[in-house]
Amino acid sequence: MKQGNRILIRGTNWIGDSVMSLAALREVRRLFPHHHLTLLVRDWVAQLFENQGLVDEILPLEETSSHLRSFFRLVGKIRHFDCALLFQNAFQAALMTRLAGIPERIGYNTDGRALLLTRRARPRIKELNRHQIYYYLDLLYQTGLSPQDYLNDPDFKPDIHLSPTEEGIQQAEQLLRAADVSGQRPLILINPGAFYGSAKRWFTDRYAALADRLIEADQAQVVIIGSAGEQTIAQEIQSLTKQHLTILTGQTDLPTLIGLLSRCDLLLTNDSGPMHLAAALDTPQIAILGSTDEVATGPFSPRAQVIHKHVECSPCLLRECPIDLRCFSRIEVEEVYETARAVLHNGHFSRS
Repeated sequence: MKQGNRILIRGTNWIGDSVMSLAALREVRRLFPHHHLTLLVRDWVAQLFENQGLVDEILPLEETSSHLRSFFRLVGKIRHFDCALLFQNAFQAALMTRLAGIPERIGYNTDGRALLLTRRARPRIKELNRHQIYYYLDLLYQTGLSPQDYLNDPDFKPDIHLSPTEEGIQQAEQLLRAADVSGQRPLILINPGAFYGSAKRWFTDRYAALADRLIEADQAQVVIIGSAGEQTIAQEIQSLTKQHLTILTGQTDLPTLIGLLSRCDLLLTNDSGPMHLAAALDTPQIAILGSTDEVATGPFSPRAQVIHKHVECSPCLLRECPIDLRCFSRIEVEEVYETARAVLHNGHFSRS
């Protein structure tokens, strides 16, 4: 690509995937320091990339962009770009850039969009048993944007670090003060939800029992976090506990959530966006996994402990379990508690 070209990067739609694309974004910035990089993403993940120094411009994608009028309005907005790099796999992403007349259109040969792309790659992380982070990096290598074979370079270390904003930290501190959460005791965040489905959610009664243990035995301050749609889960946990919990579910925008995660001593979480955010923030965490493939999409962090029982049907990757959630039922409160205690008191952060 010629110097001074404008590159449109179609980012992913979800927080976890967006975090896992950070290493590839950082590589694009390194490889093309003088190009103008514009990131096209959904509104709900746009704030993740602000003030990170990765792109020159963030173009929010309207939630109604699937409607024809919005779709063609967006096509008109992106006609001036010289190259489109598609981290998102959707057919619509390739069609949009083709209709806009963008000369170079780079992406994976998936979803029937091969004829819409000028440079194509073949997904190969599954056959090589690698993390999803390499999926976005390998696109750069296979299509000639980078000479580095990230999948086979033992010296390459993907960089997904994320920096909280000053405003996000301040908002997090205000929330904690308003909830009478002090800095004198360990601060533990529990994220008991998972947008994908119940096959990714450990049981609420066990989260409640775990919270009681941590408060009673370790004098921890336990705060429940999550999206507005997960308030019922938080209330159920509170109803099952003997001790008082602080519930901030539905009260945090993305910068504030990132601020909270950067401030806490430990995150207890299911497979979710906050799990990946904590990994990018280098926050100690315990990830309790059910249907997830931990090799492909577990937390990419040396400070993450993964608790995952490999049963005969795992990883199934399903939203809902068709049988008995045996992968979760075999994870006992005592095991998670002892792991959390080790993190809090011994500073031992290694993948289990």
